[in-house]
Amino acid sequence: MTEYIAKNLQPIPKYTNKALSMKLNDIVGNDAAKQIEDSKKMTFHVGGDTGDPTDDMQQPIADLMSLDYNVKNHLESPSFFLHLGDVIYYDNTTEGYHKQFYEPYKKYPGKIIAIPGNHDGEMFKYNQTNQASTGQKFSLAAFIDNFCRPTADVPDAAGTILRQMVPQPGVYWWLQTNLIDIVGLYSNVAEGPGFIVTQDDDSQKQWLQKTLKAIAALRKPSDTSHKALVIAVHHPPFSAAGHESSTEMLNDIDECCSSAGIMPDAILSGHAHNYQHFERQVKCSGQDLSVPYLVIGDSGHNATTVVSGKSLSKPIPANVKVGKNLDGYGYVLATVDAQQLSFQFYQVKAGKNVKPTKQTFDSASVQLKGSNLGKLSLT
Repeated sequence: MTEYIAKNLQPIPKYTNKALSMKLNDIVGNDAAKQIEDSKKMTFHVGGDTGDPTDDMQQPIADLMSLDYNVKNHLESPSFFLHLGDVIYYDNTTEGYHKQFYEPYKKYPGKIIAIPGNHDGEMFKYNQTNQASTGQKFSLAAFIDNFCRPTADVPDAAGTILRQMVPQPGVYWWLQTNLIDIVGLYSNVAEGPGFIVTQDDDSQKQWLQKTLKAIAALRKPSDTSHKALVIAVHHPPFSAAGHESSTEMLNDIDECCSSAGIMPDAILSGHAHNYQHFERQVKCSGQDLSVPYLVIGDSGHNATTVVSGKSLSKPIPANVKVGKNLDGYGYVLATVDAQQLSFQFYQVKAGKNVKPTKQTFDSASVQLKGSNLGKLSLT
């Protein structure tokens, strides 16, 4: 089955910008970027799987995320929202983006960047009678038109909602700031597992390896602390939910990390419509590391149950500790400074004629001490 899926992946769009990189000022502007980086602290939102909400939860979550902004002091506000994919479900058209993305986030004050999910790349529209074309000329055409524009402007799909979109350099990218490097990947159109390569194209994997080597080259093994490194990819490397672990994809990511001699401080994903927290125990040059793998696929679309790992065809490996999980909705507020990278997951509850509320459900943190460079032991 996995071999069949791999043969039926969609081509990944090509770009002339080989670096596929962007910086904080591309998101928030030069002045704000300088102030944020001078403050030596940054926060940002993380969530995924938001479109076509079946339980009317996308809007309450968006509204509570908006309340995290301090209109009087942007240094106390999130710098952006990192969307982990499945922005849209079943309708990659102008109308679909307007209804499922621009309307729910019309009051969200910050900029939104994203990696695509499988539904963002699919080439059909589901209904009860047939599967018809979405109108996309090629896979991810609508995502590119809204997230990868040549310049910062308001896409046609926004209509009268004046949301200026960030000109992302591609459907996979490297965001560089002085506090954190975020590498966003595209794991293609399958319901599962995810792949960062196709049968005839390993350019994304080659780019990942080159990018990780570039990040590693900017560090020194003798550093007393290091800049945070996060990898974001839609399909989860580990999952105990309806969507299982993407082992093949993780193997490709691991190969790139090992070749570059650098380990990410966290890996973030969505796809499974719930919250899951894993801690992978690895060694880097003999040093024990615990790396959070967080699944945050419950920011609007159809929350699903987390099942026992013993019932899965792909059991969670012995070197991966299973943390808290939630069959419910929410989002993450991430904070990074020179000493620590932390993630606060907020559970959101809402209902008809009930004011939405949030409460802390879980947290994860990584101390940025020493260097995570060197020979890796990942098994």
